[in-house]
Amino acid sequence: MTTLDPTPTQDALPRRFADFATLGEALDYAAQGKRGLNFHDARGALTRAYPFAELRRDAEAAAWRLVAAGVAPGDRIALVAETGPEFAALFFGTVYAGAWPVPLPLPTSFGGRESYIDQLSVQLASCDPKMLIYPPELAAMAGAAAEGRGVEGVDWSELLAVEAVPVALPPAKGEDIAYLQYSSGSTRFPHGVAITHHALLNNLAAHSHGMKLVDSDRCISWLPWYHDMGLVGCFLSPIANQVSTDYLKTEDFARRPLAWLDMISRNQGTSISYSPTFGYDICARRISSQTRASDRFDLSRWRLAGNGADMIRPDVMQGFVDAFADAGFKASAFLPSYGLAEATLAVSIMPPGEGIRVELVEETQLSGVPAGQDRPQRYRAIVNCGKPVRDMKVEIREEDGTPLPERAIGKVWCSGPSVMVGYFRDPDATRACMSDGWLDTGDMGYMSDGYVYIVGRAKDMIIVNGRNHWPQDIEWAVEQLPGFKQGDIAAFAITTPGGEETPAVLVQCRTSDDAERTRLRDEIRDRVRAVTGMNCVVELIPPRTLPRTSSGKLSRAKARNLYLSGEIKPYAIAA
Repeated sequence: MTTLDPTPTQDALPRRFADFATLGEALDYAAQGKRGLNFHDARGALTRAYPFAELRRDAEAAAWRLVAAGVAPGDRIALVAETGPEFAALFFGTVYAGAWPVPLPLPTSFGGRESYIDQLSVQLASCDPKMLIYPPELAAMAGAAAEGRGVEGVDWSELLAVEAVPVALPPAKGEDIAYLQYSSGSTRFPHGVAITHHALLNNLAAHSHGMKLVDSDRCISWLPWYHDMGLVGCFLSPIANQVSTDYLKTEDFARRPLAWLDMISRNQGTSISYSPTFGYDICARRISSQTRASDRFDLSRWRLAGNGADMIRPDVMQGFVDAFADAGFKASAFLPSYGLAEATLAVSIMPPGEGIRVELVEETQLSGVPAGQDRPQRYRAIVNCGKPVRDMKVEIREEDGTPLPERAIGKVWCSGPSVMVGYFRDPDATRACMSDGWLDTGDMGYMSDGYVYIVGRAKDMIIVNGRNHWPQDIEWAVEQLPGFKQGDIAAFAITTPGGEETPAVLVQCRTSDDAERTRLRDEIRDRVRAVTGMNCVVELIPPRTLPRTSSGKLSRAKARNLYLSGEIKPYAIAA
């Protein structure tokens, strides 16, 4: 049996920090070296080493095939983003052909066939592509979505089998659109974020400078390529910054999360690996309290353990440290960051080595309403998300756009070369969030000593009797009860029949005993009242009911809509 060798971590090719005019130029340069992408199976065993040189050859051939199929510069090519060499070659082939790749999601474990077809259909209607290209195993679902929208559906195994006849490819310019990225959560009214080559390369250079890349660094990732952190941070950035990368498919991570840590342990160089909070939480929960982590893992060379894509939970991060310090994991490796697809990706990154820093912010500062004399002071730990990346400016503003001083909570705005051109064919949505080159991120936060602190999504805020309440606080309160964990709870505001705003809390419940459900509901209601001072509507719902975004985050907005429309059906419990 032949043993596969991964692409090397170190290379004689001098590293360039994404200082290229276009994405195609970045791959052209990376292809001169020995580094590349490496794909692994569910147990973390290497199945394919894919040097950048081989990716470039395949991408050029894919571009010739696309041009022969009638693809012209500016066409959109929708690609189902399976983590593997085919998607990589087709993505860059589309770029070389002058068209715009549009990564679309894989099916998740939530929903099902019709839900996935519907999601693809909505995004196809938004991006209006010349064709949808998909892996053969998704031919039935993706093909149905394409047919329903009048789009040509193509099985990529058939396309890549067509003879590639060399043709002249159009030259790209920095101001051309490089790709369209759908921001997470955009299912019913999707927003295709248009990113130029110049914006992309500027942000990718900010990654390498912000993380202070060294020659021994190697990236390990399980993040999906249809989400900005996976696509930009763990696929395009390694190519533009010439970093060998090891991939575990997202669905394989979900089944065997500790395989991620096995891959990091095997890396003999220094590791860079990112995850949302829930990824660290899953791993900490999976390791048995009877097992010494050091018996299986060596995490001492994990240089940067990135945190991003959702609210960073200091309690969860501490739980990960507690579980894996024995295996050499250092809390100082944590690298909190903040970003969004509309800024290409990174807005702020913690300087390496500073780890997680939190500030305790008093509730009245978060709510904007003084506490009553009868209520004790309450604090929430707000995580420091680092400093604005190179060339990025961040301002905190009032609702009317007035800049706020240091440590005042308001809307987070950012400006820089990597901010999007706008939403594709949606000038109204673009105008709603952009002004004079500044982007309204939709998040709330504050600045302190040059660092960015994120408090929450403005649209998720629950306002009752003039006081602001953050859903994360309500959800956290319920999580502290035995038997519940992060992801089981969604809090949002609803309007009562009497016209009043009140918080509703949906809680996934695993017990079938009516008396136990009644006890849990009352306990949750009391807990939320104790923490927030509010009465709330508590609904117990079946497990695996709460909807997720494409990146695995809880979608409160979608949960609210499904609840109000009756699609989420709570258990009937006696009053």
